[in-house]
Amino acid sequence: MIKDSLFALLAAVLLSSCGGQTARQQGDGDTVSFKYASLLTIVDYDGYSVATIRNPWKEGMTLHTYVLVPKGTNPDVPEGTVIQTPIQRSAVFTTVHCSLLTTLGCGEAIVGVADSKYIKVPWIQQQIKQGRIVDCGNGLNPVVEKIMDIKPDVIMLSPFENSGGYGKVEDINIPIVECAEYMESSPLGRAEWMKFYGRLFGQQQRADSLFAVVDSCYQALKTQAAKAGEGRSVLFDKIVGNVWYVPGGHSTIGQMIKDAGGRYPWADNEQSGSLSLPFETVLEKAGESDVWLYRYTSDHVMTLEELMADHRGYEQLKPYRTGEVYGCNVEVSRFYEESPFRPDYLLGDFIQILHPEITNLPPLRYYVKVKR
Repeated sequence: MIKDSLFALLAAVLLSSCGGQTARQQGDGDTVSFKYASLLTIVDYDGYSVATIRNPWKEGMTLHTYVLVPKGTNPDVPEGTVIQTPIQRSAVFTTVHCSLLTTLGCGEAIVGVADSKYIKVPWIQQQIKQGRIVDCGNGLNPVVEKIMDIKPDVIMLSPFENSGGYGKVEDINIPIVECAEYMESSPLGRAEWMKFYGRLFGQQQRADSLFAVVDSCYQALKTQAAKAGEGRSVLFDKIVGNVWYVPGGHSTIGQMIKDAGGRYPWADNEQSGSLSLPFETVLEKAGESDVWLYRYTSDHVMTLEELMADHRGYEQLKPYRTGEVYGCNVEVSRFYEESPFRPDYLLGDFIQILHPEITNLPPLRYYVKVKR
């Protein structure tokens, strides 16, 4: 966890960008200023706040409206899902939000999780073993009785397009916080949602301070990459079954490659999600890329020979032939836990790989060069 003293220092140095000028007047409420997030709006009123999440799949529609009311008060509020703040007990179904809450000093407010084997946060695993945090089962079909037993103030989960709702979880009268930040098109837009979560858990200043650090570090790295000029071309991920999923040009990964000064074959693509392509298409469009970055899950470091055993066609790729292949083992790294809210960490990896001439960056955090 980040120490109180660090947050105090960060606030003193960086909070000028998110202090007294974080709101602008709109009607009888103050609209919180978000620099990058496009799906989230928060308006502060006298005695409560209204957070509105725009539906990322239906243009002009609202996904959810939340009314944040301080505990112990009973103001006259508009329509929406009322959440008493600060949240003191929560069921959190995603590893990334467990990681963020522990970073913000809110770990003690987590009393339940789902799919615990996928939550690679050591403190959370320790609390599960001690029985303080309950595993509520599969995130798509949790054990409702366990959720009711732990009496959470909210359930935090990620919404999906055409999910058909949340089943029995919707019938137990516990507010569901739909964590839709992963649908933001920019990495800083996604990370900026920490301001919303900080408000929910009574850690607004910590969240604002941390985001100021993330923003500052990201922009400094982006500037450094721009000064270095055009970087190497890059291919992402690998084939799964008969399909190769590559990040769309408007995805957060696509944006980060642009910010790192890299050349990406699908940079002009306008999709924010992944593209599902046959191997032949990837080979034709990106087979001559300078470097190849991919993610995998394993209990050991993957080798080029193991990669070739997965698909013989890889030998046709230029980066495979030249040995410019970098793997991110998500089983042992904290890629999924950290990078959504610390995109500056991941940007540092991308810049170092795409600009080998830049030598003053920290060691790679997530990716490792794959050896024979």
